[in-house]
Amino acid sequence: MFEILDTIGTLVFAISGALTAMYKKLDLFGVYCIAFVTALGGGTIRDVMIGRTPVGWMLDIDYVFIITLGFLLSLIFNRYLERLRISLLLFDTIGLGVFTLIGLEKGLEFGLSPVICVILGTLTATFGGVVRDILCNEIPVLFRKEIYATLCIAGGILFFLLQEFAIPKEIISASVAVFIITLRLVAYKYNWSLPIGTVFVKK
Repeated sequence: MFEILDTIGTLVFAISGALTAMYKKLDLFGVYCIAFVTALGGGTIRDVMIGRTPVGWMLDIDYVFIITLGFLLSLIFNRYLERLRISLLLFDTIGLGVFTLIGLEKGLEFGLSPVICVILGTLTATFGGVVRDILCNEIPVLFRKEIYATLCIAGGILFFLLQEFAIPKEIISASVAVFIITLRLVAYKYNWSLPIGTVFVKK
């Protein structure tokens, strides 16, 4: 289950990064680089923080193959994906849900507290997108009013709440991923957002 989630998350984040780079009209090398850092940026930061070195993708060449597949799929089906305005959001959202779970699991493997695990899950899910947006000269979604990292935190809390019941681990993981993905799509549809910082500034 963990390996399947990891593969799905890496693939969809690679596609998300590649699509963003193509929308920014980067050359092929630039597109591949953005796909790479989007897919692996969060996991790399997580592994460095918990002292897991060399970081995961350096020990498994399959990550490079998965990212290359996402890069090629983005190139081949770019015309079809461009017709779907929600395609980039969808791939990014799937990656968000899946990588939150991966970060949580890594924290548990290292025997860390639930609070730290939730932080690691959020970092794993969001910081690849942060690096992607910075390299593409965009304000990262994480720092805008759109609900993003908040969903990862909520999903992490749900993960540990469900563990208090006699529920199979696979069901818990699937439920948390669906929770994050569904809630973000609903938030996007109804334009839910956090208040911007200026609401607390006196005029």
